[in-house]
Formats: sequence, structure tokens, C-alpha cells
Amino acid sequence: MKSILSFAAAFAFTSFAAFAADAPPVTLMTKPGKLILSEDFSKPLPPVEGSTARFASGFHGWRFNVEQRGGHWDLVEGTFRGVENPESKHPATASYGFDFKDAVIQCEIRMHDVPLNDRARRAFAVRTTDAKDYVCSIMLDENGMRIQKDDNDHAGPDQAEPLGISKTHLKLGEWQTVVFEILGDEMVGTLNGVSLTGKHPLIASDKHSIMFVSNCEGAVRHLKIWEAQPNPDWAKNKAALPPQLPPPPATPAAPATAEPKK
Repeated sequence: MKSILSFAAAFAFTSFAAFAADAPPVTLMTKPGKLILSEDFSKPLPPVEGSTARFASGFHGWRFNVEQRGGHWDLVEGTFRGVENPESKHPATASYGFDFKDAVIQCEIRMHDVPLNDRARRAFAVRTTDAKDYVCSIMLDENGMRIQKDDNDHAGPDQAEPLGISKTHLKLGEWQTVVFEILGDEMVGTLNGVSLTGKHPLIASDKHSIMFVSNCEGAVRHLKIWEAQPNPDWAKNKAALPPQLPPPPATPAAPATAEPKK
């Protein structure tokens, strides 16, 4: 517990300086390497390259406002705001396409205090994708943070698998600092200095984009992405974190259909 509190204190002390000086964040599993992207959302985003026909891959750069079900995104005073379309019953999504395997992603996220207006809930997620579907996510709502291995096929049989949950009240309208570490088949999600970790073979897949998912209305700012290198202190740091959640029980196989009698 002492190690976790020490990390949270260090995170709080350095987070403002890191954003202000474009310095790497405090990390547990990785060491940030080469800076891949630093986006302050102060000017129009460059046109996307490639095809935007698929949400997961096939493009480089920013993909947003492509279809109605993906909601509407716009730049507002140095933030990138996503508003869910109530008619679509689907969160607003925007993606940044680039090829990677391991990465450190840092940003600030805010869930807006606005009426739901037939939208189910207020939440915001940072998600990664492979060539065809979701891989892993950090998900925030008013009750805290969840990290998960994502549903990688939608139609089944694959399902999302929660890897860790941190329950804490997150106030609407306030900025939350998120650091997302990915290295091999492990991930670390850190929210305001509180960290969770999890492991799954899918996390090691080749990735093609990161996605921002806004339920109701929210925004992201101060986005930075680095290449990730191993942290030699990871074993010690991991020992101070909560254990990964156990996997969900296996779905029972459907009973075999008896052959009709002849």
C-alpha cells in the first residue's frame, strides 16, 4: 500500500510539469521512448490518409465524423469534444491510425455535465484496435476506472474480459489524467496516479489505431504517444498493484443434438 501511495504522490507532483514541459509521464511497466505524437488540438486536424471504410484499420491519422452513428467531434478551445447522437444509440468515436505494438499513451479526459437526453450514460474510454476489431481499453465513468481485454469479434464467440476495476467517484466537468501502458501481452491503466494491470494474449497483437469513445458528451486534451521500452523495475512495481481479476467462467457448450431415429 505504501508503494501505491508513493506512486500516486509522485504522479500528482509531476503530472502538471510533464504536460507543461512535454516530458514523459511517470510509468510503471514501461519507459517512454521516441515521441510519436503530441497533439494539443489547437488547430484543425490534418486530413486522414488511406481508407476510412473500416473503423479499426486501413487509415493513418485522424478518422472522425465519418458516419452518423459515430457521433460528432469538434475542436473547442484546445480540446477534442465528442458528442453522442441520441438517435444512433452508439457512443461518439474518433480514432488516430498508426501501426504499433507497444506504446505509452497519455491524455486528459473530461466527462461533461450535460443532460443525458435519451443517451444511456456518461462515460469515456481510450481503446486500441488491431486490423479488424477492438483489443484493450481503459474505460472511465462516474464510478471510476475499468481496464479490459476487449471483445475482438462482436458477433461471438469472443467477449470482453475485465482485467481490473478501481472504484472512485469522478466528478463531471473535471479533467482526469490517464496513462495507458502497453508492452507485449500486458497493459497498465493509470487514473490520477492509481494503477491497474492485466495480461491477455490478445494485448500482444499488432495494433493499427487508438480510439476515443465518448458516451453522452466528453472531451480529450493534451494527447501524447510514445514508443514503449521495458521498465527494469516492473516486477517490483507490479507486486504493489492489485491482482488481475479472475477470468469469467466459461460459457457452457450447447448440448449436442440427438440424431433422429430412422
